Amino acid sequence: MNVSKRKFSLFRLTPPQILVIGFAIIILTGAALLTLPVASTDGIHTPFLDALFTATSATCVTGLVVVDTGTHWTLFGQVVIILLIQIGGLGFMTMGTLIALVIRKKISLRERLILQEAMNQGSMEGIVRLIRRVLLYALTIEAAGAALLTIRWSFDMPFGKALYYGVWHGISMFNNAGFDLFGGINGKFSSLTGYVDDPIVNFTVMALIVLGGLGFIVIADVHEFRKTRKLSLHSKVVLSATAFLIVFGAMVICAFEFTNPATLGPLSPAGKIWASLFASVTPRTAGANTIDVAGMRQATQFFTVILMFIGASPGSTGGGVKTTTFTILIGAMIAMIRGKEDIVLFRNRLAKDRIYKAITLTFFALFLVVFVTMLLSTTEDYFFLKILFEVTSAFGTVGLSMGLTPDLSTIGKILIALMMFIGRLGPLTLAYALGPRPEKELYRYPEGKVTIG
Repeated sequence: MNVSKRKFSLFRLTPPQILVIGFAIIILTGAALLTLPVASTDGIHTPFLDALFTATSATCVTGLVVVDTGTHWTLFGQVVIILLIQIGGLGFMTMGTLIALVIRKKISLRERLILQEAMNQGSMEGIVRLIRRVLLYALTIEAAGAALLTIRWSFDMPFGKALYYGVWHGISMFNNAGFDLFGGINGKFSSLTGYVDDPIVNFTVMALIVLGGLGFIVIADVHEFRKTRKLSLHSKVVLSATAFLIVFGAMVICAFEFTNPATLGPLSPAGKIWASLFASVTPRTAGANTIDVAGMRQATQFFTVILMFIGASPGSTGGGVKTTTFTILIGAMIAMIRGKEDIVLFRNRLAKDRIYKAITLTFFALFLVVFVTMLLSTTEDYFFLKILFEVTSAFGTVGLSMGLTPDLSTIGKILIALMMFIGRLGPLTLAYALGPRPEKELYRYPEGKVTIG
């Protein structure tokens, strides 16, 4: 009996492994549904690789597509995609917890461990209460965004269609997915370019993207601020880094594109401001665009690559190396230049393990992006920046594209799909899932010195 129990325990999956397998099952299920003839407007089976790519992009809330969402997929196909976006954005364990709470099922210790891993939390304390808040905040914000978009679009289309578009895009934009249905109205792969200077659409979509990218921990912290009158260090770092990246990004993009006839050039002063802000917000891993990304100057495209690599914040619906990682690296650089031993943020000293994790994550992500870019440079006949842009967009689960995705080869589609999968789960989570179980070291080597610089 004891032997069988011991054997069984050897095959128990760790929380990272369950997350990887869970997301893979959801993607494969979605792909199977999207291959059905009822899912495509022409009534023909969609090739499995295209369906798999779309399901991966939706579940990993990326937005890169090989077929136009608004024209290729039927109502059935669009509903499948938006369900994948909702499940992928909030996390399948969060959705499973919702069902468990509805049927009054007790959340086990193992399920709490998985939730802790999924929400990127340091402990299990209050994890179920956090999940309740996550669901409440997500549904409230999505409903508010859907209502505003429905009212605006009801002036352009029948109310029923406006309501459907409002709800669909409210979910897509809050989850930072970037999928849209305007291909049948403004042309295939047009995204929100028809509303480049529309204040209501711009403000609503940007608000949804930013709120989805901040992370539910920060939203909860801000919501409780009136009672507690204080914010955690994590929230302060996320809010300040997000604000800086959006404002600084908008200024840089506006400066680079101000006279570009393919982007900001023809727009009014107000239109230039809206378009610059939107182009700075959307690399938070949203993927929607109001100006032609392929028409941007190369300097702007490369700057966007940097913003996409940084991405959103921990515990959010977005990807990238995260704003906190970016802030820690900047803090480390400043501390080293000033000759300080510790990294201090908002009068708080950071632990060494946080710094090591930030450096490890950044180099791991950089290696992945560079390696896949090199592979695609041999399989795709396009210039380097276009390939780098697409790979970074996939890793950051952004969804912005310079037009390469629909023309990818079979190998290219597989590689980009894998990058989206890794980007959504996080490189370290995947490494923990695939690597051996960590063991405590029984000894330490003597300290040595290596010359740097």
